[in-house]
Amino acid sequence: MKLLGIGSRIDHSEYGKGVVTNVSSKHYWVTFLENGLETIDIDSEFEVIDGVEDEVDSVSFFDVERSLVSILQKWSDTSEKVAIADKWRGGKLILEPGDDLANKEMPIDGFFHKIVMVRDRIRVMEQKINSSKNLDDQEKVDLQQYITRIYGSLTTFNVLFKNKSDQFVGERSK
Repeated sequence: MKLLGIGSRIDHSEYGKGVVTNVSSKHYWVTFLENGLETIDIDSEFEVIDGVEDEVDSVSFFDVERSLVSILQKWSDTSEKVAIADKWRGGKLILEPGDDLANKEMPIDGFFHKIVMVRDRIRVMEQKINSSKNLDDQEKVDLQQYITRIYGSLTTFNVLFKNKSDQFVGERSK
């Protein structure tokens, strides 16, 4: 079965005569003279009055959206959903100074969010270093070693993460 292009004219047994105005991998959007815009399955029964055989982009909106989300996650500093360990959910972080000043309390969820933002921004910096055309290979290796040490310094906060795959990883001993 060959897909009809935009502008094809059809006659549908239920909706009457219409023109194909959009095409996806599964549906035609057809504007019918008497019934307005309807979406019909590509394999629906209808008569082709005048078929246009232009190239049809059969990529669905879902495919485009999934690709865009993947690109944004890879190249932006937006953070993915990272879960806090259940035992910390709803808890609070208390900072107690050594002198007679008042304690500082904050929701641990907010603190955790800041840690995740730091991790994500370090990852973006790492990607930018690795894709940089202005740095030679040795400079990239040197900067990557600093980033690895930064991750190692942040492993203290791994106790907050629910999933091990989200945690910081520094240098591994061999």
